[in-house]
This record gives sequence, structure tokens and C-alpha cells, in this order.
Amino acid sequence: MESIWTKTCSIPKREQLQKDKKTEVVVIGAGMAGILIAYQLQKAGKKVIVLEANRIASGQTKNTTAKITSQHNLKYAALISSQGEDKARQYAMANEAAIEEYRRIITEEKIPCDFQETAAFVYGQDKPKLIAEAEAGGSLGISASFQSHAKAPFGISPALRFDGQAQFHPLKFIKHLAEQLEIYEKTPVQTVDAHTLHTPKAKVSAEHIVFATHYPFVNFPGLYFARMHQERSYVLALEDAPLADGMFIGDEENNYSFRIYDKYLLFGGAGHRTGDNREGGRYDALRQKAMELFPNAKEAAHWSAQDCMPVDGIPYIGQYASGKPDWYVATGFQKWGMTTSMVSALLIRDMICGKENPYAAVFDPQRFSMEAAEGIACEMKEATKTLAKRFFKLPEATEKELPAGHGGVVEVDGEKIGVYKEEDGTIHMVNIRCPHLGCQLEWNPDEKSWDCPCHGSRFDFRGHIINNPAQEGISLNKERPLP
Repeated sequence: MESIWTKTCSIPKREQLQKDKKTEVVVIGAGMAGILIAYQLQKAGKKVIVLEANRIASGQTKNTTAKITSQHNLKYAALISSQGEDKARQYAMANEAAIEEYRRIITEEKIPCDFQETAAFVYGQDKPKLIAEAEAGGSLGISASFQSHAKAPFGISPALRFDGQAQFHPLKFIKHLAEQLEIYEKTPVQTVDAHTLHTPKAKVSAEHIVFATHYPFVNFPGLYFARMHQERSYVLALEDAPLADGMFIGDEENNYSFRIYDKYLLFGGAGHRTGDNREGGRYDALRQKAMELFPNAKEAAHWSAQDCMPVDGIPYIGQYASGKPDWYVATGFQKWGMTTSMVSALLIRDMICGKENPYAAVFDPQRFSMEAAEGIACEMKEATKTLAKRFFKLPEATEKELPAGHGGVVEVDGEKIGVYKEEDGTIHMVNIRCPHLGCQLEWNPDEKSWDCPCHGSRFDFRGHIINNPAQEGISLNKERPLP
């Protein structure tokens, strides 16, 4: 799978870190959040190094739909109810400030990244809910309105409209900023002490450490594994489909997302919790819906993304944990990573530079509420259920029963093993215990990967790591025989 972004932009490689370094700030992760944080800190006069385990923008950034918006589905009426008007306004204004900061950087740096200002819509049939959200957004300072006849790509629909939003090409943008930064690729951080990071060939000492790794890989302190899970979503790039006048997302649980890029309509949906692969055929379901809505369209590309979902619906941006005053985190972006990456950059820059930020409180990772407590209980219940599955659920099939081109859990010498059988009969075996916290991995037939339902780690069929928080692969000895 290759997104339309990777098909139309490549970023030069960087060298691996080979010798010890000392700096003011080290940022772990060279996705959109990590690059923006490093860029903002460097502009503020700080010496910054970025460490990336793979390649620049090789994680979720290359798979985004690249909407820059403060419209995060039906967000603000619920935020006012759960957090109060003051914190809801902080959330709204932080995201509005992020949009404006993108405009400023792109203009001042003269970045050719296909930046386009447009409106963002939430479509649906529940008019009272859409009207209430428009009123909530307007009360917080957002240019929000209700339209009874908005023109979506599939026809006319009632919709909530946010003006002054934007979309762009994320890799063209990040490529320009990365040229200004000291970045080391193929340099995974293995362990972190108070002010020292250890990588395979060298270590980095820093006054401040920023975790911009999508999902934090240090479990204690912080306990982020108990405070969020990950979800997957899928995108088709369609040619010869109606081009949307704006960005659209549905207000229902099984909604669809639309935006244009060049001649393509980016059509997204079919989301689910990572590891919940019972239905399967997510791309096929999305293709079937695309055929129903746009019978003349042709698929030019397809890809998927993964998002961290915090228990109270608000990202964690700020101090990593109360006992780590020089550690910072940016995670839990839900499905709005481009805007929230910029929010993270502005907040963390101000924190490290000793400047008060008016929007910091709502994103404080140390916050606690009854809503969060209920969410944590649900996450722990799900993790316990999945962990127990490894010990008490029988394997799905024997290796001989597994059809070619399929994967599954089989028993070998009394031990559960994950097996993928290629079309030519070649066998790939993996350990189905997730190296993060021990949950049982599940086979994902859509993407031929092993996924963790607890915390979202993913591995390819050979056992190589795709998504954190796990930090190592699950490959077994290739010489190990099957019965």
C-alpha cells in the first residue's frame, strides 16, 4: 500500500546516529508532531536533535488525509458539557491558532505544499444535533453555522459548516521543514534515563526530552497504555469521482470522510479498533460503498492509518508525568493529527521556553475526571480480556488446515504460534505474544499483519514491527519445523 502522498513526494534519507551527542532538546519521532516541535524550538533559539526509528514521516504522517481543521466531528457541545466552557474554548482556540500557524509558516517559508483554504463540514440527518454543535462552536469563537442543503460529493445533505479551515500535502510540507533540522534516521531509542537516550550505536544527552512517537513507548511513569487505545481507518484515492467543495465527514458511528487532492477524491472510512479484525474485508467494504456512490470512479491508490484514542477525547500534550519535569509528550491525537501536531508544537515550545500558554490546561496529561476514570476502567477490561485469550482460547486451526494466502493461530508442540502461509506454501511463523505488555495478537487479513487489540502494536507477517508501542519484532527462528 502506498498513499497518494508517498506516490507524489519523496524525502531524502538521513544518516544513522553513529557517535554520542549532547543537546538542549531531543525529540523522539520525525513525524509531523516531532518535526513541528523541533522546528518551533529551533526557531525559539534552542539546539535540537531529532531521532527517528525508521524514516522521516514514515509512520502515520504519510497515511493521513491531511485536513487542517478545528472541526473534529461533533466535538464542542460535548466538550462544554464535560469540561466546561473555559476548557472547551481553550481546545477550540488552540486548534484555530494551529490553523493560523500553518498559514503563517507556509507563507513565510514559501512552502509549495498545495495548501488550500476551504470549509469543513459534518453531514448527517440529525438536524438538532448539527444545529446545537454550530451554536456551541460559535459560542467558543469559531466561525460555525448550520446549512440545511450543503452540497456533499454524494448529493445534498444537512451539515455543520466551519469556515477558515484548510488542507495540504503533508510530505511536501514536512520535507521543507526537515531540511532545516538535525535529524538521524534508522536510530530507534531503546531506553531513556533521566536525561540520556540510548540508541543502537550511540547515546544522546539532553536537558529536555520530547516523546513524539505517536504512542509513548515508556510505560512507567505516565501509564498511557491504560489511558488510550488505537483505531484503524482506511482511504481510497478515486479518479473520475465528483470533487468535493470542502472537506466532509459524517456524524454517524460508521461515517465516511471526503476531501479532494488534485484530481482525486479521497474517500475514507471503515474504521475499527486495532486488532478487532472479526469482520475483515475493510477495503472491500469501502470499495463497495464507493461503487454505490460513485459508479464511474476508478481507484488510484489505497492506504490506511492508525490513531491513538484517549479515554476522555482530548489529546495528552505537556509534561510526560509528574515525576519527570524535563520529559514532554504529544499523543492521543484521535483522527486529527495534522492540526493537533501544530497545537503540540506551540504548547511544548512554550513549556520548554518557560512561557505560559493560554491553552495548556485542557491538554494537560496529568488531568483526571470521572469520565477519564470510566474510560480507564473500560481500557483495562479490554486489555485483561485480550491477555486472558492468550492462555485460554484454543488455536483457530492446524497448519495443514490453513489455506494458502491466509494467516492464523495454530498449535505447535503445545504452544500457540502465529502462522502466515503464502500462496506458494511458504510458511512464516511469529510469536503471538505482543512484546509490549503480553496481549495476544490477532491476524489482520486486509493488511497481512499481526495486530494487538490492547494497545495497537502491529507487525508484518514476517514479524517486523510496523507500529509502536512495542519496540521489537515477533519473528521466530525460521528453521523451526512445523509438524
